[in-house]
Amino acid sequence: MKIDNTDTKWSISPNLKGDYVSIAPLKYEHEDALIEAVKDGELWKLWYARVPAPEGMRVEIERRLKLAEEGRMMPFTVIDSTGNVVGMTSYQLLDRLNRRVEIGYTWYATRVQKTPLNTEAKLLLLTHAFEVLDCIAVGFTTSTFNEPSRKAIERLGAKLDGILRNHSILAGGIIRDTCYYSILNSEWSAVKKNLVWKLETYTK
Repeated sequence: MKIDNTDTKWSISPNLKGDYVSIAPLKYEHEDALIEAVKDGELWKLWYARVPAPEGMRVEIERRLKLAEEGRMMPFTVIDSTGNVVGMTSYQLLDRLNRRVEIGYTWYATRVQKTPLNTEAKLLLLTHAFEVLDCIAVGFTTSTFNEPSRKAIERLGAKLDGILRNHSILAGGIIRDTCYYSILNSEWSAVKKNLVWKLETYTK
């Protein structure tokens, strides 16, 4: 696993690379590949998740890049080991003063879900957050109804801080309750060791 630390902390999105996944700054030229990726599983049809439909991909890319310009997000494109684009993720709610970020707005093509790719992607993002940005906490949010996402976050070693009731409004006016999870810097050593162990186990 290699992490490129040459970029300016908190202002320029890093390039992160592992054995199973590369995480690159989001670009407009990723649009066509992202459209193909989101079709794998028709992910935008999940009512409890915020996943862009193919026809809305350009707007979603514009939204994320605008937040990046404002210093509120570091958006990424997720690429598998063969060089194929398989999804999106981000650091969101960047809080430099309090040294906190959230990892969110993540979606993956169905074919790479529940594979080492997600484990390594989170390992790369968490390592950069704790060891480069020097974060004291990294948060994750998901819908109370998104059981696959909740289980995936809990498998990372994140703890449930609480449930935010009537937290946000989804498409169609559905009001979402949001589960908020976090990993603290004091927990990072054990979490990292467990994620590395999981990846080593995958290769055996």
